[in-house]
Amino acid sequence: MRVGVPTEVKTDEYRVALTPAGVRELVDAGHEVLIERGAGEGSAIADDDYVAQGAEIVPDADAVFDGAEMIVKVKEPQPEEVLRLRPDHLLFTYLHLAPAPELTRELMASGATCVAYETVEDANGRLPLLAPMSEVAGKLATQAGAFMLEKPLGGRGILLGGVPGVAAANVMVIGGGVVGKRAALIAIGMEATVFVYDRDIDRLRELDSEFGGRADTCFATTLAIEQRLPEVDLVIGAVLVHGAKAPRVITRGQLALMKPGAVLVDVSIDQGGCFETSRPTTHTNPTYAVDGITHYCVANMPGAVPITSTHALTNATLPYVVHLASVGVHRAVQDNPGLARGVNVVAGGVTYAPVADAVGVPYVPLEEALGTPRTA
Repeated sequence: MRVGVPTEVKTDEYRVALTPAGVRELVDAGHEVLIERGAGEGSAIADDDYVAQGAEIVPDADAVFDGAEMIVKVKEPQPEEVLRLRPDHLLFTYLHLAPAPELTRELMASGATCVAYETVEDANGRLPLLAPMSEVAGKLATQAGAFMLEKPLGGRGILLGGVPGVAAANVMVIGGGVVGKRAALIAIGMEATVFVYDRDIDRLRELDSEFGGRADTCFATTLAIEQRLPEVDLVIGAVLVHGAKAPRVITRGQLALMKPGAVLVDVSIDQGGCFETSRPTTHTNPTYAVDGITHYCVANMPGAVPITSTHALTNATLPYVVHLASVGVHRAVQDNPGLARGVNVVAGGVTYAPVADAVGVPYVPLEEALGTPRTA
């Protein structure tokens, strides 16, 4: 199969979907790899590094899309990229379609088969292709929040870890998954006072053990969150429902409970955001204020550290890329039921129920869309 990697064109996106190591694996498996000229520059990967492993460098995105059967990306296709998609294309990337009805309908109209990293599952129901970027985003969330608490940036003017004789900042992390755990660990490491909220008691038990008493774990009722808000300096929203829009955990009215200059970091913004007042921002213009509360809602947080993120992402996605390229999507989803969960759009139909529900289109069973028999 011919696998194409275009340069990412989303604002402030410096990652690339494949490293030279990934090229080598694909070439050794008998595939051709087309890389857009300069695609790896943002991640400190030169064109010559790709060529040395067997890739062909092509001049522009048109050449990638025209020449490739499978398109591997990092972020959801931007408008000019959607126009390049054909019915015979297999697109493999982060999509986050639940809060994006317009993009969903455009992908349906393209006729392409679209597989989303963020809804692929492993045998235990975990999200292996979302996990590495969640780890990066979780760590960045605390760093960003600590920075935005500085007075010149509109924050309260408080040091996250305090100093001897002066209390540390209070950090609330809502969501105890991969993002929340990493955010909490960085906050603990910065010597903040940390509270982690989740609705899964078993998960709270696991976190309590892992944190070794260095953070408080709390059951996430609306009242419990509301009662804590007047005390906190930084809130990190790390709420995830697989493939669906993020639930709202803080309303605009509740902002009045918070200290002026407190900071909200919404890591759930790719799935629509978990704060009522959230809207996507960029690394260039990362924040805005609502009712005196700073909001940091960058939609591609790991793009700020592309060298780390690109290699972590390829490590996770590469086995799936090679499998899809080697046997095609029809066989691959039969071989791997977890990969089948990643298929969101096929031949004009939405094949992932949470997305169909969120954007208001009919759900089409994957077997029907692919024309394959249901497996036991």
